[in-house]
Amino acid sequence: MKKTGIVLIIVGLLLTIFTTVSFFTREDVVKIGDLKITANKPHNFRWSPFIGIAVMAVGGIFVWQGYKK
Repeated sequence: MKKTGIVLIIVGLLLTIFTTVSFFTREDVVKIGDLKITANKPHNFRWSPFIGIAVMAVGGIFVWQGYKK
């Protein structure tokens, strides 16, 4: 229980610090026979820092329950 709580606290801290993940996909813009022109299209995945705080709180509860036993 304590190990799970510690992992959740670390994940929550990372979610609080890094609130955006960016990644790129390739899209075909023009395709004529053997000729292909591609472009990188950016995508952003964002979340609120409050999600990280909530995950850290759950991890703290897990750690506390582990010491309680």
